[in-house]
Amino acid sequence: MADFLTLDDIAVADKTVLVRLDLNVPMQNGQITDMTRIAKSLPTVRELAGKKAKVVILSHLGRPRGVDASLTLKPVAQAVAGQLGTPCTFVPATIGATAQAAVQAMQPGDVLMLENVRFHAEEEANAPAFAKTLAALGDIYVNDAFSTAHRAHASTEGLAHHLPAVAGRLMQAELQALAQALTTPERPVLAIVGGSKVSSKIDLLNNLVTKVDAVAIGGGMA
Repeated sequence: MADFLTLDDIAVADKTVLVRLDLNVPMQNGQITDMTRIAKSLPTVRELAGKKAKVVILSHLGRPRGVDASLTLKPVAQAVAGQLGTPCTFVPATIGATAQAAVQAMQPGDVLMLENVRFHAEEEANAPAFAKTLAALGDIYVNDAFSTAHRAHASTEGLAHHLPAVAGRLMQAELQALAQALTTPERPVLAIVGGSKVSSKIDLLNNLVTKVDAVAIGGGMA
């Protein structure tokens, strides 16, 4: 049995579920150039909508400093709708009256995406008041953004202090694979670590070298 809760542990029908996804997709001239992150995020969205939850998607795009029209999630919402085959309503706000009204108007099975959470400096600061305001929009929190879960931001860590919190299917799969690789692996084990900043990975690397047989470093770190 997993030592974390998943979608199997909650009843979501008629509930408003805030789902944190990592939809930080590569963009060029306003067009998405790689749909991988969207495709991998959809099983959780489909499952929740199929169980008649009201699905409110939270995500970031890029590293905006305040509102930046070039980093709006609107084209991402359109891509999600295209991949789902059902509407994904885009709301040009993350919090406030516009966001509240859009969420309140949802019906069971609806999917909605709020604007880039990083348009608010309070997101990366993990400001408790901002997390509380986000939490007021929903009944349940689902974190399915494994690739951003190492950052203690309002929508990745703060929300879990205000709502019942579980892992989505992508997060569940990643955690189970990681546990298997680090606790009961088939040896030899090679860890491949990429990224641009070695400073943010040094603790991870120090931990990994005690558990694996070899480490390969790529990306900017190399």
